[in-house]
Amino acid sequence: MIRWPRHPFLRHPGAVLGLVILIAIAAMALFADLIFPCNPWRMMARPNLPPLSPGYLLGTDMLGRDLAAGIAHGARVTLVIALTVTVIAVSVGVAVGALAGYFGGWIDDVAMRFTEFFQTVPGFLLTVVIIAIVTPTLTALVAAMALVSWPQVARLVRAEVLSLSSRDFIKAARVGGLSTPRIIIGQILPNVVSPVIVAASLMVATVILIESGISFLGLGNRDAVTWGFLLGTGRTAFRVNWWLSTIPGFAIFLTVLSLNLVGDGLNQWLNPRSARGRALA
Repeated sequence: MIRWPRHPFLRHPGAVLGLVILIAIAAMALFADLIFPCNPWRMMARPNLPPLSPGYLLGTDMLGRDLAAGIAHGARVTLVIALTVTVIAVSVGVAVGALAGYFGGWIDDVAMRFTEFFQTVPGFLLTVVIIAIVTPTLTALVAAMALVSWPQVARLVRAEVLSLSSRDFIKAARVGGLSTPRIIIGQILPNVVSPVIVAASLMVATVILIESGISFLGLGNRDAVTWGFLLGTGRTAFRVNWWLSTIPGFAIFLTVLSLNLVGDGLNQWLNPRSARGRALA
């Protein structure tokens, strides 16, 4: 019997489990309109129906809205917000970190002092302050969370670039007459992709938690159904209708857990300095 070699990532059971969960959640978000074509804001049945009620798998809320529809449509909004914030934060962080690490000197000093300014205040607290000052639209929410998320990527990329800048192949590229942009983009950044991918996967989970916390406090955009919004609206009736907060909270927990499992698997696969990564390879 021929035994095909398995991909190193597939040898990590936790990462595979997390990936399967993420695919299921992404599919639910992608096909939410097909699974639940009704408007999640629409009152569909008698209020406070418990889970497993006929026609309503997860029951209804205090206004008779289908909680399952809210979970499915909320997954789309929550994931879009998290992915958008991550893309913006990673882009800014990579740019700042690469420039600071490559050029050093006063550019590095200015960039790192600017980065430390955002890291002196906890990210969640700073996001709450920004949202409390401006209008809590989805754009403002994304901008505020991206503003507090990029510094960690910048410091990670800076450390990697500082290490790579002294390597022989970078010195050879400089002697060969390659321009600075070509050295950074073509020679350095490809070697920084692995840790950035791992950091991005973990950042998505962090952003989901921040957005959920802000919506739970009632500071989010009330025109969009998110898991944090569902969690917050159900907290006032938790003693009577426990499922209104428990089910959205479990969805958040499951998504964050799966992202951390996938991030751990990616780290062990992509990080050559990891002992377990070498074992899996």
